Amino acid sequence: MSQPSNKPALTPQFCFNETALRDFLRLSRATIDDSIIQNLNALVTPAREGFDPSSTAERQVQPARRRPIDPATCQGFKEKVLFQSWQTRSDVLNYCAGVALDPTDPDLVLRKAETAKDRERVIDERLDPYSGRFFPREARTESLGNLIRNERGVEGIIRARTWGLVTERCGDVGVRWEEALNRWRESTEGR
Repeated sequence: MSQPSNKPALTPQFCFNETALRDFLRLSRATIDDSIIQNLNALVTPAREGFDPSSTAERQVQPARRRPIDPATCQGFKEKVLFQSWQTRSDVLNYCAGVALDPTDPDLVLRKAETAKDRERVIDERLDPYSGRFFPREARTESLGNLIRNERGVEGIIRARTWGLVTERCGDVGVRWEEALNRWRESTEGR
């Protein structure tokens, strides 16, 4: 069974390093969510009766029913692996969202200086036809904010897909992933 991702050291440098942030999210998702079927299959207890040779006597046209997973085992997987992994990713995204909202971005001063310098620039479009165009750099905080928004959208899609497979195999029909995760959060806060 897969283990949840370890939470990285949360620093502004980690958040502004978009490659490291994306790699962490990608690795965490690949370990748990992308391989959810394999993780759930690993929870199934092997057959107790042994192999029945008559099961191969005729072709099975309907897909074989998946064996149910022991509810206690399923609950343990959700609590110790799935929800913990989701919470770690939520913590990272929430922290980085806070960093993106921080008004003390060191790049802000640099961008203001560039903007002032660009306003004073003499433009001769005959010598350089592209000099009239000015493409201001996006602030690191704006770029990080856009990345966090995108990753939260991706996270919602991935969690919905994963939860659909978990409920199919574990029998938590009717409970949305948001509700289940919130219940888990409430139960772990008391510990």
